[in-house]
Amino acid sequence: MAVEIILPRVDMDMQAAKVTQWFVGEGERIDKGKPLFEIETDKAAMEIEAPASGILRGVAAKPGDELPVGAVVGWICGVDEVWTAATPSSPIAAPTSAATAGFAEAAIAFSPVSPGGLRATPKARRLARERGLDIANIAGFGPLGRVQACDVPPVAAKPSRGAALNREWLAPGEGAPIVLVHGFGADLNGWRPLVRHFAPGRPALALDLPGHGKSAALEAPDLESLAAALDAALSEEGLGAAHLVGHSLGAAVAVAFAARHPKLARSLTLLAPGGLGPDFNGAFLEGFLRAHSEASLAPWLRLLATDEAALGGAMAKTTLRQRRETGVGAAQQRLAAALFPGGVQAFDVRERLARFAGPAKVIFGLDDRIIPPHHAHGLPGSVAVHLFANIGHMPHFEARDEMAQLIQDNVAAGERRA
Repeated sequence: MAVEIILPRVDMDMQAAKVTQWFVGEGERIDKGKPLFEIETDKAAMEIEAPASGILRGVAAKPGDELPVGAVVGWICGVDEVWTAATPSSPIAAPTSAATAGFAEAAIAFSPVSPGGLRATPKARRLARERGLDIANIAGFGPLGRVQACDVPPVAAKPSRGAALNREWLAPGEGAPIVLVHGFGADLNGWRPLVRHFAPGRPALALDLPGHGKSAALEAPDLESLAAALDAALSEEGLGAAHLVGHSLGAAVAVAFAARHPKLARSLTLLAPGGLGPDFNGAFLEGFLRAHSEASLAPWLRLLATDEAALGGAMAKTTLRQRRETGVGAAQQRLAAALFPGGVQAFDVRERLARFAGPAKVIFGLDDRIIPPHHAHGLPGSVAVHLFANIGHMPHFEARDEMAQLIQDNVAAGERRA
């Protein structure tokens, strides 16, 4: 059965986006979860994954087109499914599938449409009113971009630009949230593709570390000040418990935070974590910071993953744009000098991780070319270690399904222990 490809709302404030490129051509095969096309908003460029496996048909948006959230930009059909192109009077192309036609009719019939074209269930609209939220600002993950009850967050999911860290709720839900802490040189947007692989119901909060994304830089940065900034942000959110997920430097920050608040941190999931040994690819960091063009940055970004396609073409563009527009480059230079002097890791969280009483997982790709995976050796038996062949420094990009499952398993273990 053919599946619609919808322009999703990947940001709570997003109303439209520009299609910048397709990674698959009309009539070519695509696998579910693989990058399908790239969009650009006023905040970031990001890849959109295929919602199903099959053949790309009826592409209705070309690079440069700006479309509203919920627009149908194409279809994914079964390998043997017959495709009929749209007639001039049709708003979109449609497959010759009675089942799909029935599905579309049902979605329209049971999803009230506002004058602006927004689809939402009656329960979602009621919850939004009760919680003082504008339904138009809520990301819909149901059929045709419909906002469902589970999509309505318990609080307004807008970035905070207060004294602590810029942050954003990427998923609604109930209970102790998953708090996502990115690595050096990244920002909270890097977690969006992974969060879409989480089962609904558990809230997810992502943050920009100091000197990254939209967070202000620190005058005297070190690991403890980064952990203190995370502490302040979660205090502002009023969280009484959280499941921490960190990547690279962000993993070390998560461990340092958990040491400060052992009762608040219910679980730790650490992806390619820093702080478990001194070794580090200092040449990568130097080249990454020195690059000022896509051509000069691309070779260094290729070191992050074994499958270059997993990173997509947007990473270099977004990184350089942030340096140009927000001035994070200078802040990251200072942070690198403090944390990685002489190309080594000048911080250590191994002992603090060993003292953590909750469920903890350490995940490395065996082909990590930034932090050696042998840093996972010698950890206490209470820390679960997962090593993935043919994966590099970005396991949450290269193996999203597996990472999402490991994170959710760890969250469940932390909840049972609470």
